[in-house]
Amino acid sequence: MADAFSKLGMAAALGALLLASGMSGCSSISTDHVDCNVVKLQTESGRSDAEIASAIGGSVKDVAACRGEKSGNKSSNDSIPSAY
Repeated sequence: MADAFSKLGMAAALGALLLASGMSGCSSISTDHVDCNVVKLQTESGRSDAEIASAIGGSVKDVAACRGEKSGNKSSNDSIPSAY
């Protein structure tokens, strides 16, 4: 009977360890970069870099870096077919 409790305790400890390591890994799922599409929309609405950084939980430096990145969205000129 003691062996059964010992095995059960070991299984519970292993499960708790796996759960704890899995939960700590969830924080690494979130990315460290800011969404530049959100920054673009907020900039167009007249918000400053400091306001945007505060709202999205990023740094002013990351927000400013988005200004140099090209968005994944196509511009209206991209949909015009070229001549063959």
